[in-house]
Amino acid sequence: MLRLRAFRQTNGKIVKIQLHPTHPWLVTSDDSDHVSVWDWEHRQVIYELKAGGVDERRLVGTKLEKLAEGETEPKGKPTEAIRGGSVKQVGFYDDDVRYWQHWRNRSAAAEAPSAANQHSSAFSSPVPSTRGRHFLVICCENKAIFLDLVTMRGRDVPKQELDNRSLLCMEFLSRSATGDGPLVAFGGSDGVIRVLSMITWKLIRRYTGGHKGSITCLMTFVASSGEAFLVSGASDGLLILWSADHIHDSRELVPKLSLKAHDGGVVAVELSRVMGSAPQLITIGADKTLAIWDTISFKELRRIKPVPKLACHSVSSWCHPRAPNLDILACVKDSHIWAIEHPTYSALTRPLCELSSLVPPQVLAPNKKLRVYCMVAHPLQPHLVATGTNIGVILSEFDARALPAVTALVTPPGSREHSAVYVVERELKLLNFQLSNTANRSLGSTGSISETGRSQTETEQLLVKLTKKHISTPAPHDSYSILSVSSSGKYVAIVWPDIPSFYVYKASDWSVVDSGTGKLFAWDTCRDRYALVETALPPRIPLVKGGSSKKAKEAAAAAAQAAAAAASAASTATVQVRILLDDGTSHVMARSIEGRSDPVIGLHGGALLGVAYRTSRRISPVAATAISTVQSMPLSGFGNSGAMSSFAAADDPFPSNKPAAEAAPQNFQLYSWETYQPVSGLLSQPEWTAWDQTVEYCAFAYHQYIIISSLRPQYRYLGDVAISYATGAVWHRRQLFVATPTTIECVFVDAGVAPIDLETKKKKEEMKARETQSRAFVEHGELALITVDSPQVTTSERISLRPPMLQVVRLASFQHAPSIPPFITLPKQSRVDGEDAVLPKEMEERKVNEVAVAGGGVSVAVTRFPPEQKRPIGPLIVVGVRDGVLWLIDRYMCAHALSLSHPGIRCRCLAAYGDAVSAVKWATRLSREHHDDLAQFMLGMGYATEALHLPGISKRLEFDLAMQSNDLNRALQCLLTMSNSRDVGQEATAADITEILSLTAVKQENLVDAVQGIAKFAKEFLDLIDAADATGQANIAREALKRLSAAGSVKGALKGQVLRGLALRLANHGELTRLSGLINNLIVAGHGREAAFSAAVLGDNALMEKAWQDTGMLAEAVLHAHAHGRPTLKSLVQMWNKMLQKELEHTPSVKTDAAAAFLASLEDPKFTSLAEAGKKPPIEILPPGMASLSAPPITINKKPLALAATSQGEWHPSSWGASEQHKCFKGGHRVTTSPSRGSLLENVLHVCSVKPDYKPGILVTLLHMFG
Repeated sequence: MLRLRAFRQTNGKIVKIQLHPTHPWLVTSDDSDHVSVWDWEHRQVIYELKAGGVDERRLVGTKLEKLAEGETEPKGKPTEAIRGGSVKQVGFYDDDVRYWQHWRNRSAAAEAPSAANQHSSAFSSPVPSTRGRHFLVICCENKAIFLDLVTMRGRDVPKQELDNRSLLCMEFLSRSATGDGPLVAFGGSDGVIRVLSMITWKLIRRYTGGHKGSITCLMTFVASSGEAFLVSGASDGLLILWSADHIHDSRELVPKLSLKAHDGGVVAVELSRVMGSAPQLITIGADKTLAIWDTISFKELRRIKPVPKLACHSVSSWCHPRAPNLDILACVKDSHIWAIEHPTYSALTRPLCELSSLVPPQVLAPNKKLRVYCMVAHPLQPHLVATGTNIGVILSEFDARALPAVTALVTPPGSREHSAVYVVERELKLLNFQLSNTANRSLGSTGSISETGRSQTETEQLLVKLTKKHISTPAPHDSYSILSVSSSGKYVAIVWPDIPSFYVYKASDWSVVDSGTGKLFAWDTCRDRYALVETALPPRIPLVKGGSSKKAKEAAAAAAQAAAAAASAASTATVQVRILLDDGTSHVMARSIEGRSDPVIGLHGGALLGVAYRTSRRISPVAATAISTVQSMPLSGFGNSGAMSSFAAADDPFPSNKPAAEAAPQNFQLYSWETYQPVSGLLSQPEWTAWDQTVEYCAFAYHQYIIISSLRPQYRYLGDVAISYATGAVWHRRQLFVATPTTIECVFVDAGVAPIDLETKKKKEEMKARETQSRAFVEHGELALITVDSPQVTTSERISLRPPMLQVVRLASFQHAPSIPPFITLPKQSRVDGEDAVLPKEMEERKVNEVAVAGGGVSVAVTRFPPEQKRPIGPLIVVGVRDGVLWLIDRYMCAHALSLSHPGIRCRCLAAYGDAVSAVKWATRLSREHHDDLAQFMLGMGYATEALHLPGISKRLEFDLAMQSNDLNRALQCLLTMSNSRDVGQEATAADITEILSLTAVKQENLVDAVQGIAKFAKEFLDLIDAADATGQANIAREALKRLSAAGSVKGALKGQVLRGLALRLANHGELTRLSGLINNLIVAGHGREAAFSAAVLGDNALMEKAWQDTGMLAEAVLHAHAHGRPTLKSLVQMWNKMLQKELEHTPSVKTDAAAAFLASLEDPKFTSLAEAGKKPPIEILPPGMASLSAPPITINKKPLALAATSQGEWHPSSWGASEQHKCFKGGHRVTTSPSRGSLLENVLHVCSVKPDYKPGILVTLLHMFG
């Protein structure tokens, strides 16, 4: 649970540190004033700067920019050449920083009871002011540096422009007014606060008359009354409040309130959000104290010394569900992060973690101790805490999977008010939430269209009305708790894993129906049944001072014995299953689930019970003692200063010290709730599981992905989605809403249609028929078995398989909607980094009409999906979809509503829910260019027929939808339109190649376009024909065949495979006349193989032979004539051999050099006499059994085999008859061989060796036909 998220080693001490709220950026400054921006997620440095002195790279870059812009060399010294001096503060500033600073102040103010009940997330967000830039702001003693991390252009503001006073701290003034540009306030060494405009880069006002010493810290906040304040702390120990409202009315403002905070100066000030109360101010001073102040009366609530004899130098507000009573973090110059309890408790300070155990051991020298110099908690992700030390930057992660102690209850039918129960301060409370009665545009109307073409409903947030009620039943513990509700919603279980203890409450009267000791608990999602692992409480061990006394040794021995007993009890603990009866009593159904003998470390509820076992690992006695100590600790276990922190639980299946490449152990087993028997093999343990209420789908979450599976008709893996670090999810039909530390995602799921589904459907139909027959037999006896044959009309239904579909849509994130950089949309500015960029009046008045309007004046969204909404801060509980919105509950027990009203989301949600008709109706509010995307989604969900009603789909997609929905007539019309072949293939249209060539130029051009279109969609035509054949729609198949046969008449239009398929389908449909015409056209076009194949399908051997012969494929014609005993065999062989002889005589001469000629002369002579030198032997390749054509048959008497001569040039005797021999020439000699396949192969190879460019197709055909 406690792990090292990122570490960057440095040489100097890190003294200043800051985190960006939305990007994984971290800016640091060391003791030598080197500033660096580090991407902690990708482990790379983005920018480095020597801020204390003069950075030569920036100076040269600025000069080059000015020369490129045509500016002359300035007379004065450039601001980049001014030495910065000591770095006092670093930070980021952009639209994200501005928005979340404004959100933090408003939400903290809304916690006060005097504030409105409307939820604070509904405030109007600040107007984007930085125009897509991300500024790195460095406050140095002599100047302020503003560096744009996008363009890498900077602006330096020297202290001479700020009354020549040293700059010691800074704060950005967050205002939501349209007229205010970005403002930054600097605290000076003379006690004056000066405000600088980041538009004009001019000093616009001062805050004077407050401090007598130098200002050390600044911060803005909003009181519960809604008034904005700027609070400053100085070296004189004063804490002064200034009004931050109406700051444009006066140039010099006087203080509103002054408090004596600390002796010796104020070091830092921080705002703390308190649940159910007004925000509080936290200050630390040089007097080593920490003070907490009320923001209503501004009285001191408590003052403590966090660490004796050490002064705090950093403080941060913290709110983590794993530590519900710790809300302040502080650090001193040691190796710990210190946590302070809530002021309503004892305000004790305890070490949260020891950082030396996180860093790699080789980094820390043996004689060097780790020291923390600065610390900051992530503003939006409280589980991340960054510290600057003397060895580098450490980013720690504290249990990112811990969720708030709240669970939603079942909403009564017809009620619009929803409830949730939560635990706070040893008390059960009820949270009621609903949408405000004020008009929520996102639910009812469609909103209006702004001048940018974006609907107002896409960006506005929903108003939520919250009420909190007390429950008379107290909670027995105040540590970290986990809440869950049963499937019926009648019972609520609370588990305190640190105690360990569990209680089961009845939701109607909050009476306890079951309790015990245990920290593992899981509900069945189908019945009010649960499983648990009861553990024995370890005995309390008294603390004895003095390590050498006899009592101390006895206590140590008792501790070791207790640890061994606890480990033995944990290893023997078994999984029990209990059920809650209607009378509210619990009954044990199974004392133990007989599974593995390994200790149980996790339970996961659902339609099946998931049990995780600890893999066999050898544990040392010291580790066993440490584990038992941690397990026995309640919340005070955070003070463990040993090697193991209490955040690293012993049963944590995902510890941080595991190597990344190590495979996850197979230690997870699923069991049936009914039989308690395993129903699967061993799996890797998921972090959490989510089961659909209809028991159709389940999701198993792992570190980097979520696996989604289908449960019916049998378990089937559908796929995984790359959503990392997911903390929880809830199903809503075929929608899985997932929460991660930074985003809210929606996964649309459909299992598709698999072969197992068809088999299951067939089996169900057979079972239903058997049941009907058996029922009829019971009613009517043997008469029911009598059947009468009658003509039956069978409707053939074509069911196509459909792959599973997973589509992820991001609903919310921390990112602010990115504004367009000025160089893209805005008119040309006089100075990019200077004057205020004001749009001309005509630019503001002009309305950009980018949207289409449907019938009835309905506004149409122009975006495919809505812009990402704002995710609430911190860990969240996903309640689910109610009232058409997605409900979330945060750590402060505030309910948030995410709108699902954008047509792109609403249509998908309706389709996933099963209401495809309403989805099509909502699609009219979506721009037509997005209908294809929506239709693809509906096709994946299995609603092809309904998707055909979308008006904006393309013809190509319309064809696919029509094929899926078996609307083949519409598919044919789409295909004719796409291929432009509506007039092709008709009786009056030319379909012969000769007629095509005789057409006029215009008609010929149209016909060429049609043929090209048919060739482009040839596969679709064939698929349509097959679908029509499968469903008995012969007229549609004939229409498609007409077009294909017309295109097949054109040479090169269709490929050979398509032509063969066309011939088969023509023969199947009995289109013999059209098939014979196709063959003649193919012969004319030169498609010999395709024409012969079509003739073979037609069964006409003469036409097949004609196809071979007329297209010059004489080898195939010879083989065909020989195979079928055709009388034209001899003439075909003569023609073929003449063609081969002709090709050999026209063999082009090859140039040879002298060396090649000499080497050729050394070879064996090819002629035995000069008389044969002028003769060229004729080529004869004959089928087996055919006599020679050039010489009469020679009869040779048989001789004994031993006396046969075998020299070259003589006859070779054989056991074959003389009539079966023939002559051929080989190597210039007339030889006779038996007409075997070997001799035929030798002659063919000889011809191919003489004629290298001989067509290999004939050779392959010969070898194939003759084996």
